[in-house]
Amino acid sequence: MKTYLLIGASAFVLGAGSMAYVSQQALADSQPRAKTYKMLGLFGDVLNTVETQYVTEVDDTKLIQSAIDGMLTSLDPHSGYLNPEDFDDMRDQTRGEYGGLGIEVTSEDGVVKVISPMDGTPAFRAGIKAGDYITSVNGESVLGLTVTEAVKQMRGRPGETVTLTIAREKTDPFDVKLVREVIKPKSATARLEGDYGVLRIGSFNEKTTDEAEAAFAELKAKNPKMKGLILDLRNNPGGLLDQAVGVSDLFLEGGEIVSQRGRDPRDVERYNARGGDITGGLPIVVLINSGSASAAEIVAGALQDRKRAELVGTTSFGKGSVQTVIPLRGGVDGALKLTTARYYTPAGRSIQKTGIEPDLEVALTREEAEAIAKRAFQFSEASFKNALNADEGKVRRGAHEPAEAPPESFDEKKDFQISRATDVLRYGSVAATPKLPKPTSRVAEIVGKAKVAEAKAPAAPVAK
Repeated sequence: MKTYLLIGASAFVLGAGSMAYVSQQALADSQPRAKTYKMLGLFGDVLNTVETQYVTEVDDTKLIQSAIDGMLTSLDPHSGYLNPEDFDDMRDQTRGEYGGLGIEVTSEDGVVKVISPMDGTPAFRAGIKAGDYITSVNGESVLGLTVTEAVKQMRGRPGETVTLTIAREKTDPFDVKLVREVIKPKSATARLEGDYGVLRIGSFNEKTTDEAEAAFAELKAKNPKMKGLILDLRNNPGGLLDQAVGVSDLFLEGGEIVSQRGRDPRDVERYNARGGDITGGLPIVVLINSGSASAAEIVAGALQDRKRAELVGTTSFGKGSVQTVIPLRGGVDGALKLTTARYYTPAGRSIQKTGIEPDLEVALTREEAEAIAKRAFQFSEASFKNALNADEGKVRRGAHEPAEAPPESFDEKKDFQISRATDVLRYGSVAATPKLPKPTSRVAEIVGKAKVAEAKAPAAPVAK
């Protein structure tokens, strides 16, 4: 409200006593304004043409809402328009309860792509993986639809069957049948792994900090002499910023957790820990992978920069932007989900596109190690054509041979990354942990071919 009042007051002063200034300023401002009005007129002409000449009758409301959404999604992959129904769905989701299949999705070149399935949901149990493409829902193509439109087809009455057609690398498209449920994903669960606790956080909703604290208390009750904690943030697609701050705060005695910086360089907001480490100083290892995004990266980055934990796994997703949900007329007309800031770790790192690199790089499987080596199907923020740029000069690490992968003798039924995280806790640090031999020649062969191909590629033209 203050902003509108100030604008009105300024206009009054200019009109009352600065006519010469107004005329000069108006001349300076008239050209971009005239262009804006011209384009709005063009939009009206297009809308009118579609209304009168399209092959079937159209819904004006749907057309305009789609146009607004298109305008916002053209800015970056995470901005968009939420109509009133979608806004209600989003609020249900952040409250930690809604109806659906339990899949976090995004859109890439008009194709719906899975960021990650949520723990314990129908999608998780059906084996849907991060990076899968959803091409149709119940036999109807979702190609070209917005994320909002595609999600609407997947949600519905609990108990109903939904058939998704999945496209996955190295396989033919296949159908997966799922039954909708009321999704009440427990965002934090815990279990003991020998003398060590494993605290799994699958997402960040309004209940996450409380659930994480309660889950850790259960661990301590089961084993008061627990020697360390593994914080598992793999395939965590993110969520609420305040919950990322809250979870980080559980393990820190004070100091900065994260800062967010907006369009104005002076617009900086810092979030600090209040003190009180619930573990009492137990050593911590954080597990991350390419599915760890946004709020999960805030936690991982804070604990890494503050030297409170060491990171094991693979490089995170690289979503370093903050979205603000701005209700329109109190939500009656829906809301805008608008990227308003970037976030930075305590050391001042923006991880936009680049992601957070672990202290010990460990591939979960030999297949994943091969994928990293040839950079095939590596889904990350950098995959989006219209993603915000990274800090100047920074790029995401390209194809390379990962430091570690499961040896042939490793039991495939076990979790190799958990195993190595346990080793780090046992030896006291990544530096002190004996390193395993590099992955076998198969991975090395792929890296070699990738380097040869890169060397043969024509050089990019230099701008003059």
